[in-house]
Amino acid sequence: MDVTVAPETTQETHISISGVSKTFQTRNGTVQALQNIDLNIQKGEFVSVLGPSGCGKSTLMMLLSGLDTVSTGRITVGKKHIDKPNPDAGVVFQQDVLLEWRSALQNILIQAEIRKSDMGEATERARQLLKMVSLQDFENAYPKELSGGMRQRVSICRALLHKPPLLLMDEPFGALDAMTRDQLQIDLLRLCSESDMTVFFITHSIAEAIFLSDRVVVMSPRPGRIEKIIDIDLPRPRRLAMREDPRFIEYTRELTDIFKSLGVFREEY
Repeated sequence: MDVTVAPETTQETHISISGVSKTFQTRNGTVQALQNIDLNIQKGEFVSVLGPSGCGKSTLMMLLSGLDTVSTGRITVGKKHIDKPNPDAGVVFQQDVLLEWRSALQNILIQAEIRKSDMGEATERARQLLKMVSLQDFENAYPKELSGGMRQRVSICRALLHKPPLLLMDEPFGALDAMTRDQLQIDLLRLCSESDMTVFFITHSIAEAIFLSDRVVVMSPRPGRIEKIIDIDLPRPRRLAMREDPRFIEYTRELTDIFKSLGVFREEY
């Protein structure tokens, strides 16, 4: 029987984003991608950032990872000020970025090689992760022998190998077909249930954001601002049938109405 209580999270702030703005210089002038972002995320929370293309979602994730720097404001993760690449974060992008000449297992173990970890322990953990995403029979397969969904599972395993306290995901399922996407959402939630990891998840999909998250951060069109933050009060573990729940439908309606008010959805024709 499923447990029907929402997950407990500690009240320890894991991520603090304070007054963050980001501008880029282009040939056509200055582009403001983000404007005055303030957001605190608690340890163990699953937070999705939802918004239209070009609203700065991916830029915000890059700032959190330390792969880019803020123009103004401050970001801290744990007690660290983030102004350079954050080794404590696992990162998954929309494209899997696997090395074609390495097997699935060898791709995952890149993390251990870079970090100079114990390879015996790392290999055991990599195999455990592959089993959790039903790829235990494919550890010796090369990327060209794997489907898109399987490749992305390998990417997620690679990001989780070092047990990061923070997982950053930039539309990791956006290029996948609907059925594969549904399964990977379940796989991700299964992996997350094994730890108190914080997840920062970028998506275009209203349904995906509701299904996965404890909170959904709604971004406005450029310059990206936080328009609203919605708490998702749905039980865990999440099941696909939950999308038929009246509360799920109400969250969908609420988020759709917000994007209508922002001019993202225009129904006239």
